[in-house]
Amino acid sequence: MTASPDSTAPASLWRHRDFRRYLTGQTASVAGSSITSMALPVLAVLELDATTGQVAWLAFLGQLPPALLALHAGALADRHSKRRQMITGDLVSAAALATVPLAAALGVLTLTQLMVVAAVQGAASVLHDAAAISLLPKLVERSLIQRSNSRIGSLFAIAATGGSNVGAALTALLGPARALLGDVASYLLSAWCTARIQTRETSPARVQKRRLRAEIVEGLRYVHGDHRLRVLTWVNATTSLALAVLNTLWALYLLRVLEMSATVFGVVLGVGALGAAVGALAAPALARVYGPGPMMVGALALTPLTQLPLLLASPGLGWGITIGAALFLQLACAGAAGTTQRSIRQIITEYRMQARMQAVSTCLTSGARPLGALLAGGFGAWAGVRPALIVGTCLLVVPLVVLALSPLRALRHMPEPPREPDDPSDSAGQHFANVPAPGPQPPDALRDGSSTGGSA
Repeated sequence: MTASPDSTAPASLWRHRDFRRYLTGQTASVAGSSITSMALPVLAVLELDATTGQVAWLAFLGQLPPALLALHAGALADRHSKRRQMITGDLVSAAALATVPLAAALGVLTLTQLMVVAAVQGAASVLHDAAAISLLPKLVERSLIQRSNSRIGSLFAIAATGGSNVGAALTALLGPARALLGDVASYLLSAWCTARIQTRETSPARVQKRRLRAEIVEGLRYVHGDHRLRVLTWVNATTSLALAVLNTLWALYLLRVLEMSATVFGVVLGVGALGAAVGALAAPALARVYGPGPMMVGALALTPLTQLPLLLASPGLGWGITIGAALFLQLACAGAAGTTQRSIRQIITEYRMQARMQAVSTCLTSGARPLGALLAGGFGAWAGVRPALIVGTCLLVVPLVVLALSPLRALRHMPEPPREPDDPSDSAGQHFANVPAPGPQPPDALRDGSSTGGSA
């Protein structure tokens, strides 16, 4: 992917309009989703008197579409326009979510409607996310992908925290049903920003006559055939399984067993989100100094250790501060390793396979979450919450072993991108092509990147 020699692109990513529009839309969507994550359970429990089982079903239906539809969404994104698929997903999500405050205003809102909306929104989000993650390598030159993911990861962490706080405020001021209008607005903003992206996409006409199943199989074989993609995908899946076990019982353990107040709990979550932002911002510098492979190994090695304060804690403010510091470190490791591995995967994957490559990882990580939740619930009911958290901590060692036993552990520079076939319509990074990545670059920088934290 090259640009003309007379390209006059600005030197900062923030000054590139397409990247700025992409980042604005996706950040707004993340913040809006956090509003829904905050308001929807409150609406179900306080307004509709949902039982524990009904709340679990509501969460399950929202998480099921990524596991079932990710591979199909990835194949569709590689076949059709990614921007069109993103806009479609945003508009479907906005329309589905808007029915909730409307039904509440008319006095006809039911739990069944909430569950249908959760499923529809989950399916639409899969379509959007499969296209959004794979569009980035078309917007920026591959030498800037790690820098781009660093900024994306840090802003997403901040947006998620800010969205939760806005959701709490809107819920208090307007009620949980009307608070969802904030997420509706975020979807519309995301669609508008995506529609204004001007970078052209490669015409997919040559693959439109193939069966979707054949393209899904091609994506699976592509990931399996590259040892780097295969290793990083399994690192993501095993990390997702371990975190699902921990996250299922984490809040219950802090609030009930450790008697943490809601205020302290909120502060701990905010500190953790700050760690994720710091880790994502620091990822490019850490990868330059230590190498992407050793840096990811180090981050995965530290992650299980950050669980020790949680397992040793007893009620008290001092332990609350310690757990907050440990969560900051844990999410900083996740942000640094996740940004790096995602960048590696995007850099080494051909553009025509970007969405399907991402979809394989999304399918495995999404499928691991309900499995981890079931494992946590069953083992926690049988042996207790603390033993279940110990099992989750032990499972965090598995992705470390997977990465440490692979050649990626010694990767010193980002890998080189693959040679793309000549394509007159390929204008990827046309505004970026002559812009060097900020900061010093290794002379033989290998272009490779992926994320241990799963998809975006």
